[in-house]
Amino acid sequence: MEVVWAVGQVGAVWMAVVLCLIVLPSALGISLGISEAYMWVLVKTLEWATIRLQKGVKKPQPQMPQTPTANGIIERDETPMEKEIARLHRADFEFSHIFYFCRKGFEAIVEDEVTQRFSSEELLSWNLLTRTNVNFHYISLRLTVVWVIGVIVRYCFLLPLRFTLAAIGITSMIVGTTVVGQLPNSSVKNYLSEVVHLTCSRILVRALSGTIHYHNKENRPQKGGICVANHTSPIDAIILTNDGCYAMVGQVHGGLMGVIQRATVKACPHVWFERSEIKDRHLVTKRLREHVADKSKLPILIFPEGTCINNTSVMMFKKGSFEIGGTIYPVAIKYDPQFGDAFWNSSKYNIVSYLLRIMTSWAIVCNVWYLPPMVREEDEDAVQFANRVRSAIARQGGLTELPWDGGLKRAKVKDSFKEEQQKNYSKMLVRNGSIG
Repeated sequence: MEVVWAVGQVGAVWMAVVLCLIVLPSALGISLGISEAYMWVLVKTLEWATIRLQKGVKKPQPQMPQTPTANGIIERDETPMEKEIARLHRADFEFSHIFYFCRKGFEAIVEDEVTQRFSSEELLSWNLLTRTNVNFHYISLRLTVVWVIGVIVRYCFLLPLRFTLAAIGITSMIVGTTVVGQLPNSSVKNYLSEVVHLTCSRILVRALSGTIHYHNKENRPQKGGICVANHTSPIDAIILTNDGCYAMVGQVHGGLMGVIQRATVKACPHVWFERSEIKDRHLVTKRLREHVADKSKLPILIFPEGTCINNTSVMMFKKGSFEIGGTIYPVAIKYDPQFGDAFWNSSKYNIVSYLLRIMTSWAIVCNVWYLPPMVREEDEDAVQFANRVRSAIARQGGLTELPWDGGLKRAKVKDSFKEEQQKNYSKMLVRNGSIG
């Protein structure tokens, strides 16, 4: 009995501290300086660890050849295929002419520019989150002690704290939106809905030890518009709703996510589709157009890539979001991988494993840039408009722009792409006199 009483007292004190020092200030949109102090200590610790890491390496490491790409491990020849083939084919076809394709094939096997975007971003220095840095298993006793202390802090203090905050935020979201959803449609209901969404999002950001820097707030998405952003993580939506309210678009889920969806849609006009409906492109477009046409509704939040990319690149935007009409508000999101890897490799980790990795990282630090609104020009089709928006986001976020479909994360390259390359090669053979 005494043990139960003691546990109850500890739990009560824990909840009181969490509510008074974190939840209440988050709900009011103020800071007591705890997050800032934590980030200062964290930055200084990582700087010290980097210095110790550099001093602890006794043997000089072999110098790796410099490559023109950020994470490249091979040096590529960027010569276009047409120019390369034209240079090779000065005479009749020779067996050595296939070496160009052999080399390109080896480059693709070793390091292609698509699949590497679906793995975690490489770090320049160890951030004390994993046991090793490249091939250094042991550097110094001090560094090992700091790493052990970090493991204890992250799993024994930060994880329970973040789990508590996440539970409070999710519960508040479900209860708050359910209560607000009972009110008749009015400006009061819309105001209370926005208050609930903003408050709960702020609590959830604190659950991630989030430090977010918003830039160019004068360009924030307005009602009746469409907000499009690059996609790195499921928490992208929380990062954005921490600074403003949006109408979400997505498929209806079951479990806890389904409970949240059913509660939030009562208070806010989110656009949820059944599995059978989301395959009907015309139905999706119709419902989104109806939402955008109502200038009193919140801006729609869409991630046109359709999958998570590893915080280094922006891949092809699907044109559906740009056929709806209305004003597009581009947003660029860039995470700082030094404090934690926000990328979700959904083909490798399930959502539970991913959230555990996020909640046991040091923090989530990112920059969000609101870009000037963009509209589709008269002589521009949906694909061209999507590419223009994607280019603007890539430039602002310092991301690499790739023309590939993010669906390659789970699917193979279409046979039509392979056949196109084969046709181009055969045409060049004929053009250069190698055949016939």
